[in-house]
Amino acid sequence: MTARATTSTTPLERGLITVSIMLATIMQALDMTIANVALPHMQGAMSATQDQISWVLTSYIVAAAIMTPPTGFLASRLGRKRLFVTMVIGFTLMSMLCGAATSLNEIVLFRLLQGVFGAGLVPLSQAVLLDTYPTEKHGSAMAMWGMGVMVGPILGPTLGGYLTETYNWRWVFYINLPFGILALLGILAFVPETVRNRTRNFDYFGFALLSLAIGALQMMLDRGESQDWFASNEIIIEAVVAGLCFYMFLVHMFTAKMPFIEPGLFKDRNFAVGLLLIFLVGVILLATMALLPPFLQNLMGFPVLVTGYVLAPRGIGTMIAMIFVGRLVGKVDSRLLILFGISLTAYSLWEMSSFTTEVSIATLVWTGISQGVGLGFIFIPLSTQSFSTLAPHYRNDGTAMFSLMRNIGSSIGISIVFTMLSRNTQLNHAGMADLMTPFRDAMDTAMLPNVWNWHVTSGLTALNSEVTRQAATIAFLNDFTLMMWVMLAAAPLLLLLKKPVKKHSNEPAMAE
Repeated sequence: MTARATTSTTPLERGLITVSIMLATIMQALDMTIANVALPHMQGAMSATQDQISWVLTSYIVAAAIMTPPTGFLASRLGRKRLFVTMVIGFTLMSMLCGAATSLNEIVLFRLLQGVFGAGLVPLSQAVLLDTYPTEKHGSAMAMWGMGVMVGPILGPTLGGYLTETYNWRWVFYINLPFGILALLGILAFVPETVRNRTRNFDYFGFALLSLAIGALQMMLDRGESQDWFASNEIIIEAVVAGLCFYMFLVHMFTAKMPFIEPGLFKDRNFAVGLLLIFLVGVILLATMALLPPFLQNLMGFPVLVTGYVLAPRGIGTMIAMIFVGRLVGKVDSRLLILFGISLTAYSLWEMSSFTTEVSIATLVWTGISQGVGLGFIFIPLSTQSFSTLAPHYRNDGTAMFSLMRNIGSSIGISIVFTMLSRNTQLNHAGMADLMTPFRDAMDTAMLPNVWNWHVTSGLTALNSEVTRQAATIAFLNDFTLMMWVMLAAAPLLLLLKKPVKKHSNEPAMAE
């Protein structure tokens, strides 16, 4: 984008650009979680096994992860507007084909292509906003962008549950059509084109290495739990491929003349630290959302719609936080805002670590709102701080890496918490079962409810079911405690962030 695009756009033009790209952002962000609650319905419609239907999620995640890094190159070579339009059209079309799919092979293929086209929507929208608004308004711009990025995944299960229960699972894909059409019309009408850099060559070898590393890592994370991790040859091979290819990519990046990702991108300290912090935020953001539905449904007996309604206030908390924090960025040190967000998020996880299966809905809603507010206070100042000192010509590549680190953090976080959940449930069950001997007064039949009479098969089965339920409850609480410590571990990284030097608002947004 030229200097003129940043400095001479009117507030109305900026508003129209913002609305247009935010529609695309929300559309892509919703699809990260909206299909999760519809999987059982898809499984029945496609006559698929649990392992087979999981590819509906895995194919999208892997494709999106692989295609996120080249977004910067494609935007530079093709022009940002052309790429944006192509991705919106492709994503919307693939969404329609997913909804109309009649077989498992079709929906997996269309979901894979949906991931390919959707990979660049979030980083492109962030780059457009950073170039549309002057430097002193970046906080407000990132607040608007963050609403779509963070609220979308949080509200996805609620909307997905409603559409699936009220209509059918196909509507979790058809819902993208109005978003896609409005976003396309807005982008065509209002988003300016950037200067194309035709001299930049594509580093096929570097892209191949990074793609193999990311793809193998995502496959390992997605299938690790079902394959018993490193007891499986598949997981071992994927781990070796991911580690080896990533190492070769790093060597190539620092030795090649024109590498796929320029090393200079990581010389900016704020951006490098920001990548580490957004990785940790990614771990918390989706891992919590992945744990709460099974906790509420399997242990507390909530129906799908009630679960969605209980989780919805988390997104409301995030939106409220972003409205306020967008006005505070630039007036209050961003590091203090991030520290407040980290503290509030850690507090909410500490509260969650004391949940029981009798926890009240009011407590569930309160912890959700407080965690949503905390994440909102982290995300916006962190996005602004990370790009505050980064050279404008790195923005396309930088926003792609920022999104990639957040998504990888989410994948790793989900894999870790579910692995810990499974292992701790087994360990807790074994430990509690060891205490149930005929030599303890508490196990005297006269002291137990009739339904738990362990001298008969039905009573023993019922007692084992309750032990499993309590073991799983403790395992969930262990996961919430782990995430609390992960959040607190992010706080010392704030000491590495530099307070940016204020720049003149009419600086060119891009050097290209």
